[in-house]
Amino acid sequence: MAGSGAPETGGIDATGLNVVVVAGTWHEVITDGLIAGAKRVLDATGAMYRVVRVPGSFELPVAAVAAFEGGADAVVALGVIIRGGTPHFEYVSSAATDGLTRVAIDAGKPVGFGVLTLDDEQQGLDRAGLEGSKEDKGAEAADAALRTALVLRDLRG
Repeated sequence: MAGSGAPETGGIDATGLNVVVVAGTWHEVITDGLIAGAKRVLDATGAMYRVVRVPGSFELPVAAVAAFEGGADAVVALGVIIRGGTPHFEYVSSAATDGLTRVAIDAGKPVGFGVLTLDDEQQGLDRAGLEGSKEDKGAEAADAALRTALVLRDLRG
């Protein structure tokens, strides 16, 4: 885990921002930890939000599109993809990453990227913001989405 050099999080006022957290359902313990981290950040900043679940990481981009069509200012995309013995990992990881990037660019709105691409379950547990975790990627993704939404709001004044 990189960890070092990470920006500070928290301490922002996101009152008035409408955020949708879109999360997959695979690897429930890890995903629920990511959601909890995102919710902690969103609660602390005053943003309005809701959480929606989709079957897996492959479905995150299309749900993000719908969230923006429904008026969201930002999306926090959370998912877990664990490497297996087939190329499936690469296809799903690439589709989720490329799809979410395209959604953000096309919408001109931020997508906080909290999709964990892992070699094993322990890596996810270490990053899920659970008790004993070394990192909280759900919180980081929410913070990034909010900070970017605030920058865009300022730029578009």
